[in-house]
Amino acid sequence: MAQPRRRGGNLRCPRRAALPAAAALLLFLLAAVTLLYLSPPPLSDHPALASSRRRRRPTHALKHGPTVVDDLWGSKIASKFYGCSNSSSKFLDSNTITQPDRFLMIVTSGGLNQQRTGIIDAVVAARILNATLVVPKLDQTSFWKDASNFSDIFDVEWFISSLSKDVKIVKELPVIGGKLLTPHRMRVPRKCTERCYLNRVLPALLKKHVIRLTKFDYRLANRLQTDLQKLRCRVNYNALRFTDPIQEMGERLIKRMRERSKHFIALHLRFEPDMLAFSGCYYGGGEKERRELGAIRKRWKTLHASNPEKGRRQGRCPLTPEEVGLMLKALGYGKDVHIYVASGEIYGGARTLAPLKAMFPNLHTKETISSKEELAPFLKYSSRMAALDFIVCDESDAFVANNNGNMAKILAGRRRYFGHKRTIRPNAKRLYPLFLNRHNMSWEAFSSKVHMFQKGFMGEPKELRPGRVEFHENPSACICERINDKIVAKLKHHNDQGKAIGEPAVPKYADVDEDVGESDEDEDAPAEKETVDTVVDEDVLVRPEDPELEELMPAN
Repeated sequence: MAQPRRRGGNLRCPRRAALPAAAALLLFLLAAVTLLYLSPPPLSDHPALASSRRRRRPTHALKHGPTVVDDLWGSKIASKFYGCSNSSSKFLDSNTITQPDRFLMIVTSGGLNQQRTGIIDAVVAARILNATLVVPKLDQTSFWKDASNFSDIFDVEWFISSLSKDVKIVKELPVIGGKLLTPHRMRVPRKCTERCYLNRVLPALLKKHVIRLTKFDYRLANRLQTDLQKLRCRVNYNALRFTDPIQEMGERLIKRMRERSKHFIALHLRFEPDMLAFSGCYYGGGEKERRELGAIRKRWKTLHASNPEKGRRQGRCPLTPEEVGLMLKALGYGKDVHIYVASGEIYGGARTLAPLKAMFPNLHTKETISSKEELAPFLKYSSRMAALDFIVCDESDAFVANNNGNMAKILAGRRRYFGHKRTIRPNAKRLYPLFLNRHNMSWEAFSSKVHMFQKGFMGEPKELRPGRVEFHENPSACICERINDKIVAKLKHHNDQGKAIGEPAVPKYADVDEDVGESDEDEDAPAEKETVDTVVDEDVLVRPEDPELEELMPAN
């Protein structure tokens, strides 16, 4: 009887052992499935490597290149930024600080926009010196012999009244003590700082009472305390209004462009013979071009020998009309777009413009969309003609310049202040070799590279570092940002050093040419020793030829 029990026991033991084995198998299968879902993706599918693969995909997969801007006609984040130039509570009223025996007179220099920068800086200089400013005298003796006075171009009454709390301004030098004082003539160095004005100009002003600063262009430092920078903005964006006849004609031109198309581009095309001759650039016209431009260049005996190829490589030469067209086409602008061309006499005439016109047939100028009778009051005055172009360019949906002259800089800053309207600055240094090699690549590859090189040159908010370029081009102290329904200063300066508040810890900025220009010191400046700020002003990085170029061409 014992054996059957043992036999039965032996038979039951295997059945009990089979259950844990099945459970173990089931647990193993469950664990395998769990590991399959919870384990990290293979390296080839890792997000970082996947994005890297996407960046390295062949150019033939990019039909129109990567997207650089939210829209060809504007930025989606522009509404978060706006111009703000009100003074702080520490900025005292002009009636409190202006000294009754100090008068500042200035004579501007160059074309319309170079003179505009001089007028803006003259107001700030008068504020620094606690002096009364006499309405600036415009340059009537330079290249174009334009006889226009301040009141012929700008609304002088508005200029005086709108700035009355900032600086006292008078139309004429008043009679003091029964006689008209003789102004003491001076010229301050380029990029003169606040301390420079107090050390150089103020002692003479205290002694002579009336100072006349000549050739007043770029005579004030780029970097100033914030309240003075905001004063610059109030002058530039509010006080300087064109006269009614100029403004009304400009608005008629804008209306006619709008009648042709919902959106339009304004192209500031600097390609005049004098411009090209002065810059020393060469555009492949052979011996004829060298001879013609070389003869014009001899007008300026102080110019050094040029290196045209080096200038093109460094991005110092204006783009040709064809190159501008290629850039716009690569960015995505279609053949049906309407373009207003602001320019003087184009070197080479219709032949030079032909490639641009082939790409964009709808080219217009103020002469083609208005009658001779309408333009007659302005034709003899280069500054008034330039003012008409300025108005149209300012109101365009996209502004493009083939150069980095004064009009391009002033308009770039103005369009940032008034809502970051689309403003395209050619990255000439990167584009030049691309233009040379465009026949060695597909159009898709060319377009992709243009998009890549233009990133940071499209007028987007925060694409420029505060203080890195001229303040007129990037008025960072006067631009505010809305964050979570609160308004904060976008680029408020710390200790007046240009440090931004609210910027990313490691912001990304566009590449900027860092070639150092000439010294800020003017050779005609007084030889005595002065105490100036030891910090190098970023404006030494501004190309030294830009101011002189403005003196040559009426388009600016």
